[in-house]
Amino acid sequence: MKKNYKMIICYDGSRYYGWEHQPDRDTIQGKLENVLSRMCGEEIDVIGAGRTDAGVHAKAMTANAVMDTRLSPEEIRDYMNRYLPDDIAVKEVREAAERFHARYKAVGKLYCYTCFDGPVKPVFQRKYVTVLDYHPDVERMRRAAAYLEGKHDYKSFCGNPRMKKSTVRVVDKIEIIRKGGFIYFNFHGTGFLQNMVRILTGTLLEVGRGKMEPEQMPEILEARNRQLAGPTAPPGGLCLMKVDY
Repeated sequence: MKKNYKMIICYDGSRYYGWEHQPDRDTIQGKLENVLSRMCGEEIDVIGAGRTDAGVHAKAMTANAVMDTRLSPEEIRDYMNRYLPDDIAVKEVREAAERFHARYKAVGKLYCYTCFDGPVKPVFQRKYVTVLDYHPDVERMRRAAAYLEGKHDYKSFCGNPRMKKSTVRVVDKIEIIRKGGFIYFNFHGTGFLQNMVRILTGTLLEVGRGKMEPEQMPEILEARNRQLAGPTAPPGGLCLMKVDY
């Protein structure tokens, strides 16, 4: 009998072309589907809570798949971890309600973007941080972030210029924390547009280095013009931390 299974997955996205399945390219979804299809002897579709970009990481991506298997959830987890590459791991598998859908049932997501501006490069974390050659002013960035919180049209912060659906989103918290040479940007919201977290981060960094003013943020939001926001921060510093249900 087919059952719906919920999975929590972590991965290093460095060598992948993002989450979503693409022909002839390595993706996280593709790797998961290959392993589960072999396990079940039939094609299995894996639904993720979101579509992380190429090079972006996840500590707790939620996914679900409907499968007919005699294996227990723990045995499914162990099978997947045995055959998945070393940069993808399944932390948990459990039976889910028949109508559970990893994307449509999600009510919030937390992303963290990590930068480093210390004197000695973080050699062993280099794939997961963006190294800066300047020292951004955290207080200026926090002032700018306050304008970006709330319910807004984030079209200026969307990486897809042909986006036809609504670009209104709710970002209920942007937290910027400095710990030594590391600067952590935490973004929590109901959902995010393509490249949105990276563009928000790039814009805040421009404020931090004095190239933009915090008070420009309302104007950028209102303009709905991608050209007015800052650059898209590199993918390696971004990690999906958790998905809320």
